[in-house]
Amino acid sequence: MKRVCVFCGSAVGRQAAYAEAARALAAELLRRRIGLVYGGGSVGLMGVLADAVLAGGGEVIGVLPRGLARKELAHDGLTELHLVESMHARKARMASLADGFVALPGGLGTLEELLEMLTWAQLGIHRKPVGLLDTAGYWAGLVALLRHAVQEGFVRAEYAGLLLVEPAPGPLLDRLARWRAPTAPRVWLDPSET
Repeated sequence: MKRVCVFCGSAVGRQAAYAEAARALAAELLRRRIGLVYGGGSVGLMGVLADAVLAGGGEVIGVLPRGLARKELAHDGLTELHLVESMHARKARMASLADGFVALPGGLGTLEELLEMLTWAQLGIHRKPVGLLDTAGYWAGLVALLRHAVQEGFVRAEYAGLLLVEPAPGPLLDRLARWRAPTAPRVWLDPSET
């Protein structure tokens, strides 16, 4: 695994544990020599994570819509900054640059990005691991919702099982590195059609 795309908040949240988790993830990425792909911002957990990787000499690639860059949210010290035209183009570019995905705590954008990558895995658009860093139980509600969706027949268990969940960065990155795409996934779409 050369690069991991991390989705996370443009706020730091109320608990110090969230920023600590971003720094701990940065330390693990540096230790494993894994580059970071992220949303390109300088604020919130995005900024904490990027700053920590950069401080350790790691690669940090940001992808940001031009409109957000104009609002002075762009991080100015990155290895690379890709400016794109839309949020959709942002996710597509981030996905193309990364070998796997991790979500730290975040808001609606983080949730949307995570679920889109999980949906793309289900549909066969990509064959990359998707993980949650469940800091201080932040994602417990989402995990419970997915379990409920399986019980109610809206999500197949094997698709819910595509989401790897761990409370610490080391075990999560270990699982991402060991993950193999299902041998016979039900492919809903031909990736060339997306």
